[in-house]
Amino acid sequence: MAPIWSLLAVTALILQAIAAPYVTGNSALTSNLKDIPSVGLGTWLSDRDKVADAVEYALKAGYRHIDAAWIYKNEDKTGQGLSAALKSTKSLSRKDIWITSKLWNAHHRPKEATAAIQETLTNLAVDYLDLYLIHWPVAFVPHKGDELDKSVSLIDTWRTMENLVRANLTRYIGISNFARHEVEEILEECVICPYAHEFETHPYLQQGEFVEWHKGMGMKVIAYSPFGDTNPTYRGSHIEDDGKKKQTLLKDPFWVELAEKKNSTVAQAVLGWGLERKTVVIPKSTSKEHLAENLKAADRIVEFTFEEMEEIGKRDKKTRMNNPGRAWGVDLFSDLDDPTKLEHDEVFGDGDL
Repeated sequence: MAPIWSLLAVTALILQAIAAPYVTGNSALTSNLKDIPSVGLGTWLSDRDKVADAVEYALKAGYRHIDAAWIYKNEDKTGQGLSAALKSTKSLSRKDIWITSKLWNAHHRPKEATAAIQETLTNLAVDYLDLYLIHWPVAFVPHKGDELDKSVSLIDTWRTMENLVRANLTRYIGISNFARHEVEEILEECVICPYAHEFETHPYLQQGEFVEWHKGMGMKVIAYSPFGDTNPTYRGSHIEDDGKKKQTLLKDPFWVELAEKKNSTVAQAVLGWGLERKTVVIPKSTSKEHLAENLKAADRIVEFTFEEMEEIGKRDKKTRMNNPGRAWGVDLFSDLDDPTKLEHDEVFGDGDL
């Protein structure tokens, strides 16, 4: 008879298989990549005059993952960098690169969604995406600014996303900035289920339970803003109540000391922590020095002990940097750390991530 621990292990595996949704990709679109690369290049707020060169340099340096979005207003420049790298590097093909983009809030209706992804493909100069995400669980009325569109449900939008896979416009689909109950709503109804969920997570907003839950559901977690409050766009995140500047994550004495111990830069240590948690990290930069520095993290040059991970966990501030819920009049992240709370919440971000 098999030992009881063995039977329990098998039972656990069966239960996990039952619980996890079947994530379907598009078999008609092939790739040389087995999975999404663990380190990608983020392009939010990348200077239009610099992003093309940054993307080209990154791909030549070894990046194989680019994270874009229609609302970033630089997809055309991102596409120029992509095309330049492919043209000048004979050993590099489209199938070697993972490209993610996102459906903006005003494009949730079927007609607008199809036009939006077509525009993205044109701007990026590619025939298909590897991953297309619903940028926010919020729909705007087309051409009406941020007026909320009550005629489109999340499930309606997801059905539209599934049709984009069937139309060979993207290999996978996913979500971004969803609360857990919103993810569960999609999982209950999906035919083609989410490949990944991109959301804010870093040492100051760790969301450990939420990250682990996604793993159990068979979804990848893509961590945006992996350096937390380093981004100056996060209004108010750098100022204490007394008006003094806060210490940003990359200058946090704890992380400075830990990086010295690991013989790495602070950025590499922070990215290494994200990789230790099995999340995909997408730091943004247009600096060649920083691009190279960040990519080295993919080689797992920084690893952490169980005790170190526990100590980092104790330093979670549960502070969200990007929350446009109040500006939009929407309760975002309602069952997660640092939700909107429309009555009194401070809006740090402008909601473009």
